[in-house]
Formats: sequence, structure tokens, C-alpha cells
Amino acid sequence: MDAEAKVLPSGVGEPAILDGAIVIGAGAAGLAVAHALAKAGVTTQILEREQRLAEPWHRRHDNLHLNTHRDLSSLPGVSFPAGTPAFPHRSTVIRHLNEFAETHRLPITLGIEVEEIEFRGDHWLLRTSEGLKTARYVVIATGRDRQPFIPAWKGMEDFSGKIIHSADFGKANDYAGRKVLVVGAGNSGFDALNHLSRAETDQMWLSARNGPSLLPKRIGQIAVHRFSPVMANLPTRLADAIMAATQRLVFGDLTTYGLPPAPSGGASRLGSDYTAIAADDGAVEAIKAGRVIIVPQLREFRRDDVVLDNGQAIAPDIVIAATGYRTGLETMLGRLGVLDTRGVPLFNGAANDPKLPGLWFTGMRPSIRGCFANARIQGAAIARKIAGQKR
Repeated sequence: MDAEAKVLPSGVGEPAILDGAIVIGAGAAGLAVAHALAKAGVTTQILEREQRLAEPWHRRHDNLHLNTHRDLSSLPGVSFPAGTPAFPHRSTVIRHLNEFAETHRLPITLGIEVEEIEFRGDHWLLRTSEGLKTARYVVIATGRDRQPFIPAWKGMEDFSGKIIHSADFGKANDYAGRKVLVVGAGNSGFDALNHLSRAETDQMWLSARNGPSLLPKRIGQIAVHRFSPVMANLPTRLADAIMAATQRLVFGDLTTYGLPPAPSGGASRLGSDYTAIAADDGAVEAIKAGRVIIVPQLREFRRDDVVLDNGQAIAPDIVIAATGYRTGLETMLGRLGVLDTRGVPLFNGAANDPKLPGLWFTGMRPSIRGCFANARIQGAAIARKIAGQKR
């Protein structure tokens, strides 16, 4: 960044106030908003708790690919290299994020964790692992999937099999010959089943409380995600209807295989309970072939089996908890009253709370467009708001 940081007098015991923004988190959302702020002339610092960029992508399983098309998943000014598959592998995403940060010379400080932030009337005070920092504006971009979440099921500590979160899926071939129960029929659950459908597993089960809003990754040779910009601009009810019709036309009635109906439309659930749209790339075929049996919710674990809500017992070797993530923001923000009961920020993107001016969130909701396209849009919107307030 070419602009020099302007600092202003601060309160007693505080460092000088940065007359600009501190961005917390250097994932796609944080990098995109920092780039947009720099272009708008806002002095910006990025604080990242990990020791390298894209650490969550490094930690995810080897089979992970984007469910969003490469042409709609790049950050500004940087493209995926020629020959990149339509749905880039996580290693390609890691390179992309690093190239974006280097190309735009973004001011990132690695290995610094923000422990708590506090509003001081005209600025924000950040307590970090390296002392106090202050700024007029704070943008939190730590991600909605910061912490994998596994429910505290009864008896799970005594289970003789293996319980893992879907984030730790590993390689599909690791499941060869094993009986596998996937818990959760959302995006992560279907992602696991898509990979497992190509492995020589033993019996598989899918424990589903609700059916998903499910779209094919491709129809013929056409990537369905290419239509996401159009879908995102439609009224929610119309987008719901189109997705439901597409799901029915492509897959038929999946309730005949035991999959519960979705409680509401795919676009509606993005806004109501932040449930991402699932993508099929082999899982439905495995369900129809009987390789995956749909079963009720998990009630409890016993030493050698799992008991379901209907009293049925099954004996998987491995249980994959595709049970979502938590933001982990309670410690940092718990006293501000900006989180719901699940720790999700009450506002996101260009919206903010007038009682807490200068506090913004980005990347905290799933989107029809996908996280990279949404990062660009929200980053630009926040930058416009902050730059407008500084005039």
C-alpha cells in the first residue's frame, strides 16, 4: 500500500489511533476488503492469527475442491492459471490467495490473534496477542467456518469406531472396505458422499434431519454455478422455485429413497438459517443404487454401534460429522451484543449497527454466488461506506 498510516492522539495508555481500518482475518473475504479499502484510499492493516496465508485451506482434506466455478471465484486483478479445472482444487486456491496478497502488496501481519475488541466512542480498541491496537474502523473477516462443530452426542466417548468432522475427511481411499455413516445432509455431507461414491467402501448411511436444497454440479457439460449471478438477482421466492424445479427434474423425488424434504427453499435458507446449497457429484447416484441408505437422526452411541431416533442400530466403522461450523467470535465480541445464539453476527456486508459505528463484518453468510464472488462484492461495499464516512 502506498498511503502512509495516519495516527491520531489516543486515550491514556492506548497506542495512537490508526485513522483507517484494521481487518481481522486474511482469508478471501479479508483480503478482498483490504484491497478495496486500499483502492479507496483508506489506510489498512490486516491481522491474521495463523503463521501463513490460507491456513484453513491447508488443513482441509486432500479431496477438497471449490463447488464454485473458477471464472466466478477469482479475486480482483488475479486469475487462475491456464488449464485450471472448472472447480479448482484446494492447492490452487491456496496459490491464488497468496498471489493476490503479493500482487497487491497487502499489509498483512501474521501470527497475531485479536482476543477482544471494545468500542471507545470514536474508535475501536483491540486487545491482541501483541498488545493494544486502535483504529477508527474494524472489519471482521474471520469466517463463518472458523471452528468445526461436532455435537456432544450421548455415549460418543465410548464408541469403538472413529468419529471425525467432515473438515478432516482425508482421502476417499482411506475409507475403502469401511462402513461409513455421514451425519448431516447439507453441503459438507454431500461433499463427503460425492468423494465416497468413487471409493470402494462397504455400506454407507446418511443420517438426515432435513433434506437439502441440492443442485447438480453439472448438467451435461455445463457447470450449474455459472448461472449463480442471475439467480442471485432474482426475488427469493422465484430463486427457490427454480432451484426446487431443477432438483426435481434432475434427480426425481428423493423422498422415495428416504431423504426428508427440505424445510424451505434453497435461497430462503441462505438467509434464514445460513444453510449453503449442496452440490451433487455422484452422491445421488450412490443413494439410488443403495450404496447409501438414508436413516433418521442419530440418537446416541454405544460401544459397537449407533442408535438412531427410530430405535434402529447400525454399526459403522467411521462416523463423519458433517455438522457444520461455528464462528468462534464469542470471546472477541461477546460483550458487544452483535452475535446471535449460534455466534453468527447479526449484520454482514454493507450493513452495520448505528450504535457501533465503524464495525463491519464480511464473509459471514453463505451466498448463491459463492464465497469468492461475495467477498469481492461485500469488500467493495464496505470500502465505499468507510471511504464515504471519512470525507
